[in-house]
Amino acid sequence: MTDTEVRFPYQDAALDIEQRVEDLLGRMDAADKAGMLFHTMVGIGDPSEGNPTFGLPSAHSMIRKRRMNHFNLLGSAPSGREFAAWSNALQRFAREDGLGIPITFSTDPRHAFSDNPLTSMFAGPFSQWPETLGFAALASPERLERFGDIARQEYLAVGLRVALHPQIDLATEPRWSRINGTFGESADLTSELVVGYIRGFMGSELGPESVSTMVKHFPGGGPQLDGEDPHFEWGKEQVYPGGEQEYHLRPFIAAIGAGATQMMPYYGKPVGTDWEEVGFGFNKDVLTTLLRDRLGFDGIVCTDWGLLTDADILGTPMPARAWGVEHLTRPERMVKALDAGIDQFGGELCTDVLLDLLASGAVAEDRLDVSVRRLLREKFRLGLFDDPFVDEEHAEAVVGRADFVQEGLDAQSDSLTLLTNADAILPLTRGVKVYAEGVASDVLAGYATVVETPAEADVAILRIKAPFEDRDRGGFSAMFHSGSLEFPAEEHARLTAIAEAVPTVIDIYLDRPAVLGGLEESARAVLADYGASDEAVLRVLFGERGPQGSLPFDLPRSDAAVVASRSDVAFDTEDPTFRFGHGLRY
Repeated sequence: MTDTEVRFPYQDAALDIEQRVEDLLGRMDAADKAGMLFHTMVGIGDPSEGNPTFGLPSAHSMIRKRRMNHFNLLGSAPSGREFAAWSNALQRFAREDGLGIPITFSTDPRHAFSDNPLTSMFAGPFSQWPETLGFAALASPERLERFGDIARQEYLAVGLRVALHPQIDLATEPRWSRINGTFGESADLTSELVVGYIRGFMGSELGPESVSTMVKHFPGGGPQLDGEDPHFEWGKEQVYPGGEQEYHLRPFIAAIGAGATQMMPYYGKPVGTDWEEVGFGFNKDVLTTLLRDRLGFDGIVCTDWGLLTDADILGTPMPARAWGVEHLTRPERMVKALDAGIDQFGGELCTDVLLDLLASGAVAEDRLDVSVRRLLREKFRLGLFDDPFVDEEHAEAVVGRADFVQEGLDAQSDSLTLLTNADAILPLTRGVKVYAEGVASDVLAGYATVVETPAEADVAILRIKAPFEDRDRGGFSAMFHSGSLEFPAEEHARLTAIAEAVPTVIDIYLDRPAVLGGLEESARAVLADYGASDEAVLRVLFGERGPQGSLPFDLPRSDAAVVASRSDVAFDTEDPTFRFGHGLRY
């Protein structure tokens, strides 16, 4: 064990992990155990200062006062070296106190090229790749495993040991705002891809060179009523009008078979099923009877963030996502979640509430021990007790390595999906006069002559985004793209007018399906992307690299077709404009 002598059996790397777990468990007091069960955010910055934006105390106080040692990192550092130095400093602080339990640092996705900070942390110094829908478009478990291995190397270099992903919900409700984190609509494809994903991050088995994956959102968060999202009270209902619960379970069964060791249930509460109508984090039918007993999962179950405590986020009150148990007090919610089978409370700080429940006898210490064993076992398997530190020079060399960046750029380009290509307008000829929207002029200038109006152009390139309704009700609700999939009439008319004035190529970012409404006929070519830079798109438009993607979901014909479909049934909209798997080549 680096820079620490072996004084107790749990510090001895030569012993069996189970021996080490039991030795350490016997040395932990109630506060140590309670702290293990909380997994919340911490910002990269001065660890002695709190984060007022998210109402968080300092990292130092969470470690010392609350005995916490699982943290989801917010933000990024400018370089791999600085990221690693920050991680090392906090690990040293943790090691110097009490039993010296190391920190497990986790993260939401960081590698996607995306401008939505809610669904994907900005890549910062890391290599940039398409979002998961792009990998679904490529439909290659091997290529996804390669991405997972590169992401693992970059995570590992800076001390990130748990990926709060993959998200393997199925996109059967086209309006749902979190489709961009999924692998699309097909249970078969998602089941194949999740195996490659987990292998890339974990390897053949969990060990000191692994990044653990927290698979989400059990038992599948796709079939939300009207496509709304259960982060919010107005989207709390999850429905199965087609009775397709088993379809949504299939990717999770594949993930368990691939060795996934962590699982996150979603916020929604099932309505109209045999399950109790309470949020999945409180749902014993789902977490114990289904996940643990039927599917045999014995890993860590961590709730999604903020099930217990009301909060204020970005200046807006945010009630706890305690759907179906809103009437319970915070201690009662905690008891219900523990009884349901959870091991950790995501995004929560209330260790005092758990300690009070222990003191009163409402929660038995033996119950805590069940979860603490799982959490300790994972830390030991990851090698954190033997060496939690990272090499800062190595981090500088690995994070954002040139060949990783190039592979990410190639994947962005390859994932592009060519929907139409009338008269073989693509690929374009270099030097052609282009009127562009949504493309950086300095990047485009490397390929074409940039002009200011459609009248001057030989061709127009329009980079647009899938439409959505403005649902800004404060907090971070504006970051959820919900509602209609159709373009507003004025915008549709504007795009059509450009296409009628000059041959037009449309590239549309699909963070969920879009109703094209005839744009596929007005434009000479339509291309779909799933998180791709201007450079990645232009390489394809000008023939440096051919599109290899296929649609990971159907593109519905209309909003009316979506409303008439069943939210849990795949490929259920009538007469879609383009089918799953469609994609042209040149």
